[in-house]
Amino acid sequence: MSSFTAANDVNRLAKMPGRDVYGIALVEIGKENKDIVVLGADAMGSCRCTEFQKEFPERTFNVGIAEANMVGMAAGLATCGKIPFVNTFGFLLSMRACEAVRTDLCYPNLNVKLVTSMFGLIAGTGGTTHHSHEDLAIMRSFPNMTVIEAADGFETMKAAKAIAKHVGPVYLRVGRDKVPVYERDYDFQIGKGVILRKGKDATIIACGILVSRALQAAAELAKSKIDVQVINMHTIKPLDREKVMQAAKGKVIVTAEEHSIIGGLGGAVAEFVAEEGLKVPVKRVGIQDVFCGIGPTDELRAKHGLTAEAIRDALRKAL
Repeated sequence: MSSFTAANDVNRLAKMPGRDVYGIALVEIGKENKDIVVLGADAMGSCRCTEFQKEFPERTFNVGIAEANMVGMAAGLATCGKIPFVNTFGFLLSMRACEAVRTDLCYPNLNVKLVTSMFGLIAGTGGTTHHSHEDLAIMRSFPNMTVIEAADGFETMKAAKAIAKHVGPVYLRVGRDKVPVYERDYDFQIGKGVILRKGKDATIIACGILVSRALQAAAELAKSKIDVQVINMHTIKPLDREKVMQAAKGKVIVTAEEHSIIGGLGGAVAEFVAEEGLKVPVKRVGIQDVFCGIGPTDELRAKHGLTAEAIRDALRKAL
């Protein structure tokens, strides 16, 4: 497996699926820190943990289909000075293992990293049981938990290395799509959003795959002389309040995420705007208060408005 660390790898990494980059990052992190351990629940290949397993078999634990037990094991390892990276599907981490995450990790504020590459509508034909468009809201509600979603492969490398150094529980979403966003290196900081495009009329605040869609929407709106700022809010918690405050100087804020409009990025931004009494409308683009059914991922995303067109239309309507 190749190693990617230099800034000149940006273009190559950005064009790779996030979960593939995550697998590379795990090996690099493991070489840098012998306390890194990896846990999986019978989905090591899907979660891209197999290369770490080959390199460090004594530091890899496949616990089988026992997600809550896996989180409990990670908690125990963390109390012994290890830094566990726990890997499985988003709905299993946020719902099946929910009580263990809350009580075993967040309550004692243990240094455990929860990582998923199966969230939102990525499961597609797996259907409602395997969709996970509530996970950000659940994880964001726990004290001590940091919540991050990477926009592309390059940011996945940045995020993985950052959370390895961060002390405390983290929930990280890494994508499966090839959606290059970054063209050059930048300073990734947990809790600090990234302005990808400047604009004075309105702001789109997005995370994950919707960042690339937001940039497309802004380019389309520019043809109509609508000057739109785009912020990649890779950290949903803690929210970058300064950038939201700055965005509120425009005429409207649109949030975009592969998640329910309730409780995720849109909820976090709307809460802050309301609390601060900022006089700017907030339009949330995401999955409405529905279960999403079964179908190919791209068709489901289109059906539920997770597209550049939906973001563009929402912003026009809000203006």
